[in-house]
Amino acid sequence: MQRSNWSSQLLRGLELSGGTGLDSVRYLREHGIKLALGRQASGAQWRPWKRIVLRPNVVEADQDLTYAMSLVVHEVRHLQQGWLVALSVYGELEAWQLQFRYLESLHARIGQHGNASPFIERLLDLPLGWNRSVLRQAQGLMRAYGGPKYRADLLPLYPFHKEVLYLLGLCSPVRAA
Repeated sequence: MQRSNWSSQLLRGLELSGGTGLDSVRYLREHGIKLALGRQASGAQWRPWKRIVLRPNVVEADQDLTYAMSLVVHEVRHLQQGWLVALSVYGELEAWQLQFRYLESLHARIGQHGNASPFIERLLDLPLGWNRSVLRQAQGLMRAYGGPKYRADLLPLYPFHKEVLYLLGLCSPVRAA
């Protein structure tokens, strides 16, 4: 993959994939968010200054860009969530599920077998909601899949403002929404 045209190829792939991919490109364009390459521990990361940064080796190793496209879908979801939700296990669970369901849809379209890891299969089976036990399970699965550099253990289970209310006893898990 040539470094000069990777972002245009990635955006074109997202557009052609329709649905979630097309929605992600629209969001990027409507909000003036740029894609960039940079060093970091994870495959991709959203930045508050209108950037999504992908690790260069992810793009270089991904000839058809399917995984890189799924990472952009994940990070766009975080930008849509806002930083309070994005920086929580709840926000991560939502983004991970969207990413891997999108990746499954791409594999189905291009005739590949998904072969998702057991961690991802279990993560996709978790219901997205405010159950703290489920969010702790998600946190553990993310750490197991992402390795020691993926610090989901540092995130609150709920978005920060809801976590504070919960810890103060002012908000039950059912009313967290």
